Amino acid sequence: MIAKVHKILPVTDIVVETASFDIQKIKNPDISGTNYQNGEQTDFWNVREYVLFRDDHICQCCKGRSKDKILNVHHIESRKTGGDAPNNLITLCETCHKGYHKGTVKLPKTIHRGISFRDAAFMGIMRWAVYEKLKAIYPSVKNTYGYITKNIRIENGLPKDHHVDARCISGNPKAVGDGTVYYYKKVRCHNRQIHKCTINKGGIRKRNQAPYEVKGFRLYDKVLWKNQVCFIFGRRSTGRMDIRLLDGTHINASVGYKNLRLLDIRGNYLIEQKKTG
Repeated sequence: MIAKVHKILPVTDIVVETASFDIQKIKNPDISGTNYQNGEQTDFWNVREYVLFRDDHICQCCKGRSKDKILNVHHIESRKTGGDAPNNLITLCETCHKGYHKGTVKLPKTIHRGISFRDAAFMGIMRWAVYEKLKAIYPSVKNTYGYITKNIRIENGLPKDHHVDARCISGNPKAVGDGTVYYYKKVRCHNRQIHKCTINKGGIRKRNQAPYEVKGFRLYDKVLWKNQVCFIFGRRSTGRMDIRLLDGTHINASVGYKNLRLLDIRGNYLIEQKKTG
């Protein structure tokens, strides 16, 4: 995206706002000081011991009704998907544990994986990787933080919006544009799911992939309908199209292809021009 901007604007300085994700504060908003050194697993030998203590050494499925004294720590999501985080582990007696894997026991609907912080951890790593990469490519790259942007915005009495934050980050909060902003969206190139999950009557597995073109239109083509610019988000073989804005706002779930005018063939990045205010 930065390379795209360089093609059309004489950029001299790049200012990157990096966000920090305090996972412990997300879990406990009141945490402070030395409490950061005492996490939920403090004084426990391992994660298994902590999970057993957290669940009071009671099977969370049968609540001890099976009288089985052997306890296991069960992954709610698979280890490959959810990992060994405490919020993905639960205490089950051996009877319930074996029964679950055999398919004879079902876990209560109240048992589900807790909040996953994988995305926050990923961003915490990648934000600095992106910053260092930019410094290696471009001559003038600076760093700022979200709290600085917020302070500049409040001091100047500006509303909270992405394009307003961009002006604050650049150091020109009072700059006035013509009210035009551009919304970008990255879309998939292919639908890799070949068939639908459900099998129809007669053992027929319906294909999940529509033809590449339907009545001359492709998925995510930019079209004009009743003087409104929108995008094709769904197609039917009959020629009925589901058209929306890039942010997902529904315009018409079933409009005939003859009522649409093609403006631009889809690409990997879709661009929508908007007016602010």
